[in-house]
Amino acid sequence: MEDDTMKHILEKAEVLIEALPYIQRFNRKIIVVKYGGSAMLDENLKRQVIEDVTLLKLVGFKPIIVHGGGKDISKWVEKSGMEPEFINGLRKTDAATMEIAEMVLNRVNKSLVQKVQVLGVNAVGISGKDGGLLKVEKRYSDGKDIGYVGEITEVNPKVLYDLLEKDFLPIVCPIGMDDKFDTYNINADDAACAIARAMKAEKLAFLTDIEGVYKDPSDKASLISELPIAEAKKLIAGGNIGGGMLPKLNNCIDAMENGVSRVHILDGRIPHCLLLEIFTNKGIGTAILGEKEERYYHES
Repeated sequence: MEDDTMKHILEKAEVLIEALPYIQRFNRKIIVVKYGGSAMLDENLKRQVIEDVTLLKLVGFKPIIVHGGGKDISKWVEKSGMEPEFINGLRKTDAATMEIAEMVLNRVNKSLVQKVQVLGVNAVGISGKDGGLLKVEKRYSDGKDIGYVGEITEVNPKVLYDLLEKDFLPIVCPIGMDDKFDTYNINADDAACAIARAMKAEKLAFLTDIEGVYKDPSDKASLISELPIAEAKKLIAGGNIGGGMLPKLNNCIDAMENGVSRVHILDGRIPHCLLLEIFTNKGIGTAILGEKEERYYHES
């Protein structure tokens, strides 16, 4: 056998061995994956994300996917002759927009179920309505009425525990109901965090359109590989975090202070970003850690 061929084979073996301690540690542990952004629009990336989550399931994790669909919703709102309207980054959702949003999110949900089933794993697509999973109240933005946008008040995780116990991979779309059983759209990041907290998930992973958290957003070399909660709070207080990352990072901190062991912020545009972050020593995004946690089992 040629030296190059043998070297290539040995490199594959090293990758598998590097993953072993992570597979051992996280066996039977719950991981919530918030799936959104550009990774939902590119068919190759979509397939790779689903392959990653399916592999996590097959090596012993208990993954739950929570997905968005904002760009698809905007597209269908425009097709219906309406203009998407946002207030402070939140979609203004009147009754007609809510109807479109629910249809689009359910369509996205079942397409993800289909992609998982193709890989031989049983998935079940649900919304926050099912089993009373996500209970909400009307959300306001700086006192402004933004329509049928919900703030999560309660999570009833029984339906998710039941699905995991029966060896299904749950896929959740962020729709919930209030006390009057009216339907509300929910920010998918908020839904993922609330579900991760309620399930006491070992990990919560956000697939986003940026590489992770930066000390200086204008300097791409300042990506932070591991970020203790205390440091994350300092960055926020110092005004270093802005735009869409600010609510995401606040969500991450809230999740970790309520039982989630570790949160990852990843660039969903990188092929197989989930596997690279979870199963390799260095990872590729930002891991937010509790104060007493260490990132690596071993360093090469």
